[in-house]
Amino acid sequence: MSSIKSKSQRCIEMSKPYKLTWDYGSPREYLRLHEKFEMPPLIISCAITGGWQGKEANPNMPETPEEQAKAAFGAYEAGASVVHIHARDPKKGYAEPIGNKDIYLDINKRVRELCPDIIINNTTGGGPTMSIEDRLQAAYAKPEMCSLNMGTLTMRGVNKARKPPLTGRDQDEHIESVFKNTYSDTERFAKTMLELNIKPEMETFNDGNWYLIQNLIDKQLLKPPYWVCLVLGMQSATQPTPWHLLNQTTFAPPETMFNIIGIGVHQVPLTTLAMILGMHVRVGMEDNVYYARGAKVESNAQLVERAARIAKELNRPIATPTEAREMLGISKTPSKY
Repeated sequence: MSSIKSKSQRCIEMSKPYKLTWDYGSPREYLRLHEKFEMPPLIISCAITGGWQGKEANPNMPETPEEQAKAAFGAYEAGASVVHIHARDPKKGYAEPIGNKDIYLDINKRVRELCPDIIINNTTGGGPTMSIEDRLQAAYAKPEMCSLNMGTLTMRGVNKARKPPLTGRDQDEHIESVFKNTYSDTERFAKTMLELNIKPEMETFNDGNWYLIQNLIDKQLLKPPYWVCLVLGMQSATQPTPWHLLNQTTFAPPETMFNIIGIGVHQVPLTTLAMILGMHVRVGMEDNVYYARGAKVESNAQLVERAARIAKELNRPIATPTEAREMLGISKTPSKY
């Protein structure tokens, strides 16, 4: 008998009665997993702040290290097992991102003091105008996971002026730029993460990015399971529809775990679909500053609470940080600072 396994069989088995990965396009396997309640626990990531907008977009957006640690704790208590962090520049009133190892270490330490086992995820995306060297600084602050952007984006937008008592931007800032991520860039990021024992979180923006992921696999710069974030609804990225989400899964190599990011108004429908399909979700104020039409988000915890509530109605248990570490192949011992 042939030893070659089908795609649906080439999955990572857990010690518990569920699979981490499978053929997401197989109706037969979907039915079996749902009918036997074998969908994996839901990993909820929370992106508490970002590298683009801040309190000028929503006054509840955490910016300072103290605010970010408090926001991480609220998300942690609400059910998040991963926190995604962007450092901000104190010399610019926290209005802009910064690639500074020491600031990331300060934030990570504060988060760890409040959240003893949460998975700390530092961005290497940074912001649309940061250099590769600056973006890499976050990886040297002892995170357990880092985002790894897998493609180039064309970006245009406006950072609104910050009114007193906010500082750092007196007038609107118009941005038109290319967020560059070449083959060589992604190889450099992946090699650094491999050397530092950091789990890469590969953010994909369209189906062409799978070529870059396969390149990293071929060069043995990635270890399974492959943790892939599908970003839907960002400028020049994949369109935020159920059809586009499902289409992306057809390109995934075996042993891929999906984490779904829906931008803005698309966050709830796309993350709900992800839960139904046995995928995982990211919520948070980096991706969405509104809770409902005309109502701004009050806290990151509010978004995590909603995701956890929907998941429970769909019979998806919420993964604890300990379970998430096992599922992702991250050390059971949390990082210390």
